[in-house]
Amino acid sequence: MLKTILTVVQLISAVALTAVVLAQSGKSDGLSALTGGSSDTYMGQNKSYRLDAKLAKATKFVAVVFILLTLSLNMF
Repeated sequence: MLKTILTVVQLISAVALTAVVLAQSGKSDGLSALTGGSSDTYMGQNKSYRLDAKLAKATKFVAVVFILLTLSLNMF
């Protein structure tokens, strides 16, 4: 019974980890960096960085949970 519960929680954490990683913005600007033009304002950039910082923390937390669940399931 415990193994089934841990497996379901691990599946949920795997989906959450995938969603958090995909929600993060890319680190490069792509071709728009070559032209020098940027449509982002200063306030918009700061908002983006705050959101990216929260997503990075969430990624670390969910990854640790996923790893701990994987190790505990491996022990059973």
